[in-house]
Amino acid sequence: MSATVIGVSSQTLVSTTSTARKLPQYVAALTATLGAFALGTALAWSSPALPKLMKGGEAKFKIEQYQESWISSLLTLGAAAIALPIGYCMDWIGRKLTMIILAVPFVMGWALIVWATNVDMLYAGRFFCGMSGGAFAVVAPVYIGETAQKDIRGTLGTYFQLMICGGILFAYIVGSYLSVFWFSIICGIIPIIFAAGILAIPESPAFLLAKGKVDEARKALTWLRGKEYALEAELEEMKLTADNAAESQKNVNIFAALRTRASINALIISLGLMVFQQLSGINAVIFNTTDIFEAAQVEDSSVSTIVVGAVQLVATFISTLVVDRFGRRVLLILSDAVMSLCSVALGVYFYLQSTHADVSNLTWLPLTSMCIFIIVFSLGYGPVPWFIVGELYPAEVKKIASPISSITNWLLAFVVTKFFNDFSGKHIAFWSFAVISFIGVLFVFFVVIETKGKSLEEIQRELGSRWKSRKNKVDVEGRE
Repeated sequence: MSATVIGVSSQTLVSTTSTARKLPQYVAALTATLGAFALGTALAWSSPALPKLMKGGEAKFKIEQYQESWISSLLTLGAAAIALPIGYCMDWIGRKLTMIILAVPFVMGWALIVWATNVDMLYAGRFFCGMSGGAFAVVAPVYIGETAQKDIRGTLGTYFQLMICGGILFAYIVGSYLSVFWFSIICGIIPIIFAAGILAIPESPAFLLAKGKVDEARKALTWLRGKEYALEAELEEMKLTADNAAESQKNVNIFAALRTRASINALIISLGLMVFQQLSGINAVIFNTTDIFEAAQVEDSSVSTIVVGAVQLVATFISTLVVDRFGRRVLLILSDAVMSLCSVALGVYFYLQSTHADVSNLTWLPLTSMCIFIIVFSLGYGPVPWFIVGELYPAEVKKIASPISSITNWLLAFVVTKFFNDFSGKHIAFWSFAVISFIGVLFVFFVVIETKGKSLEEIQRELGSRWKSRKNKVDVEGRE
């Protein structure tokens, strides 16, 4: 049975009463998103660590220049490799056990990094960390969606992105002041703490009902809502919906469903947003922040890197407050347009530097541009594409379509981080990002629909009729 189907269906079922306790739900969500914190540390590890390994003499073996980009980018390949199988795994053994097991390859990855005696061990360590981190990106949001009440589900759902940003900032701070060895040791402890915490929270009631474990589901829901909460009506409703979802899943040909107009349009929009999110250059910035500031001859690159991480964390928090106020399209267009301008500014700075022009009076430009870039990304293109993916796909195709979006995202992240340092100049890279971001503005304006304030049924109707009326008009004019 598809975990996604259950997660989406249960969103309409969770009642909110005065007797339901919310604190246990916050605790469960924060515990589940510790995996996102661990992912954030892995994403940002290369920024403070690689300069020390390459130039600071901390490596026990020689690392060639071309190997640096592989060390950064292999994490994203690991995340892409796990995106599809992890959905089946969490359907088979459950969300809770899946998250606990994922701590094992995470710790293995950090162990390989800590005690690496050659570059291949570093490669393997980064790949394992990517696999676990990418899997958390799939499992944790499903768990939160299935355990939270409707009135706080949106807030709890944003915790994942917030915890990633918290992990990135943590890595920037700790990695700047500790050796790579101790920095990596601390990062490796975080998944252990996460696994211990997961032991204390219940399994998703929706998963337990799907497996016919009604008594265990009742206990889980009691833990999440409190003993005073009248849960039998909700539990029975959830069970009925899970049974209906299982029955409908048997009768649906997923590949036929993917060929409907609504599914095709949803796929175009979601994949397009993933393309423009990653080709904005965001992961090249996060993975190489310290190197970028050093190349820009910023006086204290470590402090500047920490400032960028702090700005990202605050901006991501603000995005949780405005995404339902201003709408998805407005935030996406604003985000891409300003990112394009920031990339142009960074490109100009590095171009002037490459021509040996005097840029001593412009050292403020890289930090300012990077901070604004991170702010607008965190307000728009950071969280919104993931919001929209969850809103666009009908339940019967999510099991296939959502992993396709995730795999696309991580593979593009690999391409950007792998080849960023291979550009003939950083100005060429940033100008390329600027052009792509401008094209992204046009894509959102002409293709992306607004989902704010619309039910899933209304979104599906709009996707199903999208461009249909225009096509019919052309056909009529052609016959005339």
